[in-house]
Amino acid sequence: MAKKIVAGNWKMNKNLQEGLKLVQELNEKIGNFKIDDVQLIVGTPSIFLSSIQNELKDSKIKVSAQNIHQEGSGAFTGEISAEMVKSIDVSYTIIGHSERREYFGETSEQIALKVKKAIALGLTPIYCCGEVKEERESGKHFDVVNKQISSELFDLSTEDFSKVVIAYEPVWAIGTGLTASPEQAQEIHAFIRKTVANKYSDAIANETSILYGGSCKPGNAKEIFSKPDVDGGLIGGASLVADDFLAIANSY
Repeated sequence: MAKKIVAGNWKMNKNLQEGLKLVQELNEKIGNFKIDDVQLIVGTPSIFLSSIQNELKDSKIKVSAQNIHQEGSGAFTGEISAEMVKSIDVSYTIIGHSERREYFGETSEQIALKVKKAIALGLTPIYCCGEVKEERESGKHFDVVNKQISSELFDLSTEDFSKVVIAYEPVWAIGTGLTASPEQAQEIHAFIRKTVANKYSDAIANETSILYGGSCKPGNAKEIFSKPDVDGGLIGGASLVADDFLAIANSY
């Protein structure tokens, strides 16, 4: 059975003091929510990773980088390596987010290398895939997601693939206020799980956590999370407010 995960992606928001205040508030309030079977993760800007990890070292909440470079070291000014992330005991990294693809031109080849690098260093990749509005409207969303997963994940061995968390992002629903309906979310999540099963096995597919990431809020999380193939969420704006983030996790 897939682990239930609610991961927050802060993106380029908050300064260090605000970020520390947020995780302190999460720690203080987490006992008021029935989320013992849900893994909470906060994805912070790289400059905060060490401080946030230190703040949460004795917490149930895990920390994630928002990105890593595919190389271990070198002349890549401004980048952060998996080795650097691992050295401060951070557990996760987001890879292939739609904003990295769109704004920074990340290719499928780079994303595939980043996934392999993360796994080799013992990090759990939260791998993102999903279609833009035009692809959804033209009915190409299944083909787009299949191509992404096949080219970026399916070179992994069964053992390595079992370490991946998948986050489906309807790109048209990120920051737009639009949200995939629970039925749309279930349909594409079920498709992803079937695609994984066809490549690896039903057992691997059933153990793979598949998260929904697209304007998920306290008001719609319960209905979305009620679908059998939705194992949690990759949360943007709502993860910046402790009560909202915990309420989403509590939707289970």
